[in-house]
Parts: sequence; C-alpha cells; structure tokens
Amino acid sequence: MLKIGLCGCNGRMGKVITDIVSKKENMKIVAGFDAYTEKLSDYPVYADPHEFTGACDVIIDFSNANSLEMLLDYCKKTKTPVVICTTGHSKEQLAEMRAASAEIPVFRSGNMSIGINLMMDLLRKAASVLGDGYDVEITEKHHNQKLDAPSGTALMLADAVNEALPYDAEYVYDRHERRMKRPEHEIGIHTVRGGTIVGEHEVLFAGRDELIEIRHVALSREVFAVGAVDAAAFLGAHTQPGMYDMSDVIAAK
Repeated sequence: MLKIGLCGCNGRMGKVITDIVSKKENMKIVAGFDAYTEKLSDYPVYADPHEFTGACDVIIDFSNANSLEMLLDYCKKTKTPVVICTTGHSKEQLAEMRAASAEIPVFRSGNMSIGINLMMDLLRKAASVLGDGYDVEITEKHHNQKLDAPSGTALMLADAVNEALPYDAEYVYDRHERRMKRPEHEIGIHTVRGGTIVGEHEVLFAGRDELIEIRHVALSREVFAVGAVDAAAFLGAHTQPGMYDMSDVIAAK
C-alpha cells in the first residue's frame, strides 16, 4: 500500500486527487497539508507537514510556490520523495529543488498531462524539421483564478521548441511597447485569463504562405490529477535521489 501525503489537499486539484486515490486499492492518502486545515475527507489535515508524526512513502504537492521551502525541508528531514506539480517557482526555488534532489527523489513537471508531454515530443520534431524558416508563437489560456503567467506549461513548450531550433531563441512576453518588425529568432508567448478555462495551449509555426498549429485542450482537471498519481506511484518504486519528470513515467509504462 503506497502511503501518500497531499500538500494542497483542500484546493481544487487536491480534491480531485483525493477522489482518484480513494478509488484505488494499492494506495491511500494518510495525511493532508493545507493552510486551510478543515478536514474534508477521511485523513487528518495539518498546516505544517512537520506536525504530522506518521510516515508517507511519497508527497504530492499541488499547493502554492510559497510552500516549497517548508515542504522540501520536511521531505529532506524524513527522506520522503516528492512530486511537485505546483508552478510559478522562481529561479532560486528551482535551484532549491535541484539541490534537494541530491538527497531525495524529486519529481517536477510544469504539466502533469500525458498529452502535453507527448505534445512536447511533437514540437521538438516540428522545430527540428522546420528550422529557422518559421516564426513560433505560443498562446496559453487558463481560468481567471490562476496566479502565474505565463503558465509553467507554456514555458515547457517553449523550451521544447528551443531545444530543437538551430538558434537560441529569445522569449518575448509583451510587444505593446515595441515599435519594430518581429525579429527572426524569438518565441512569442501570450497569456489569456478568463472564466473557468481548465487549460489550453497552442503552438503556431508561421512560415511563408503556410501555418502549422499544434494544440492541446484539457477538458477537466482530472487529466493533471491522474498524471500526479501516476508520478507518485513511479516514485514509490524509484527511491534513488535525483530529478525526475513525466518522460521517466512514460518510459516506465
């Protein structure tokens, strides 16, 4: 039985993960961690992981970037693997994750969807074939409660494209003050926030007289929750310290 700690358990994604795990026979959530400590399910909820005196095999984090330091401190002290699904981390926080991965298994992905991670492979292929003959523009759309912009997923997609381009692209997030033609070697990244959009990401390759669009639409939050639970199961079987991501989960299937 895989024992899971769930950070951000009372948030929207936490509730979806709770529902998914409750239907599985080989795993159980034994503790939740949330600033809002009301008990909404059949496990105890703590504001601070250090208050939990039991043991977890792995922690899933779908909370807030501000919780990272406390979470990593707990995981390092207890040698607990962690699946970090939260986005919006600073460069310093990403460095903290990499440092922690020398002591514990750390899984991180800007998007937990299998479809998005497949899309990244398609983008690498497209960028390698199309080369510098096409302009690349990325548009991401999310609900009006999302805090970070652009999304972590949009940056993942930009990185996937950039890895395969024959040049090092500049990421451009805002053009309203620029009075100039579009430079060749840039990737435009655009953000839309509104309503209850779960998540939409589109990458446009715009060439001479030809457009190629690769698009992913999430219709519910469950696609991300399923990926997080799969990642937790993966870390349950891979206890060696290191950085892991969804490509490792896909390769292990």
